[in-house]
Amino acid sequence: MFELFIARRYLRAKRKQVVISVITVISVIGVAAGVMALVIALSITAGFSNTLERDLLGATAGVQILEKGSSEGIGDWQSLTQKLAKLPHVTSAAPALYMPALLNGPINSDYVVVKGIPFDAGARLPAPLQHLKSGAVGPGIILGWRLAEKVGAVLGKPIDLLIANGEITPAGAIPSVKKLRVAGIFESGFFELDANSAYMSLPQTQKTFSLEDVANSIELQLDDIYRAPAVASAADAVIGPGLTASTWQEQNGQLLNALQGERIVVMIVVGLIVIVAALNILITLVMMVMEKHRDIAILMSMGARMQQVRRIFVLEGALIGAVGTVIGLTLGYTLCYFADKYRWIKLPDQVYPLAYVPFDSRWTDGVWIAAAAMAISLIATVYPARSASRIVPVEALRYE
Repeated sequence: MFELFIARRYLRAKRKQVVISVITVISVIGVAAGVMALVIALSITAGFSNTLERDLLGATAGVQILEKGSSEGIGDWQSLTQKLAKLPHVTSAAPALYMPALLNGPINSDYVVVKGIPFDAGARLPAPLQHLKSGAVGPGIILGWRLAEKVGAVLGKPIDLLIANGEITPAGAIPSVKKLRVAGIFESGFFELDANSAYMSLPQTQKTFSLEDVANSIELQLDDIYRAPAVASAADAVIGPGLTASTWQEQNGQLLNALQGERIVVMIVVGLIVIVAALNILITLVMMVMEKHRDIAILMSMGARMQQVRRIFVLEGALIGAVGTVIGLTLGYTLCYFADKYRWIKLPDQVYPLAYVPFDSRWTDGVWIAAAAMAISLIATVYPARSASRIVPVEALRYE
């Protein structure tokens, strides 16, 4: 192709064109840096979002049936659970009992939320209990590893659970202390869950807190987590006015909105790098038109059409953009792969819910990033290409 051949020749700098060559290299580096930064930034935001969704739903549920106000709990949870399990997209429905208490260990005391769930054969266990750090699921209490470490709990040893309204006396409710064996220790990967949560069987939780056969939550697992709003609407027709269906998006709305907002801001800020690179392409081509003024005139006098001259400089910008895009995509996806595999970037888990920065590189992001980078690079060629095609051969060669 004639235009491509000329475009490639123009991009090969001669000694007197070293400035154009340097700007061309800078343009390629700018496009590559912008593309690489976008790939990495979007991989980080997608990694955070996907990891949080996966781990949160592994420990909680897609839809939770909760009491609208404080009461004695859901007394008819057995029949209600059976009805909810038959709703479309619900794979399982199970009761849960959340109760606050104070855990007294050999070293320290700390606040804990005890979650009572069915331990029966065939019952679905939450993700943290499916692969315990130590111990086994059974009678006793299963603690988050950070909580166990803080209070000094030891596997197999007894520990005290202080319940604020543990006993009812003629004088009113008084605190009570229950001695429980540490049956296991779990690690979920979430700081708050590992530092403040514990699990027990539902009957044992009811007995420990002196409650009847009640639950204060029914948790629904779904075959598609994004069907949660539709399932919640269907559940509202079943549960009655005293209860409400809450989706995982509503329960973690602030966190998910923050991640979405961060993704948009990152795309805008990092996209400016590509725009700066496009300005370099514009400068490179404008200087090249000025430098190749005589050569363009000769080409046109030999029969080159205006469209062909215009196409030469469009192809030059496309070549710069394509080379930078390929380099940027290669570096971006390579860095994301190794950073996620070896967990290069650690996070203070007291501040962030994850211990490291997860990377989730999507090929679809690479497609639109490459398309955007090429589009911006081509837009930068419009002015210099038009300027080159408007050169008048007679005027350009008159003083040569």
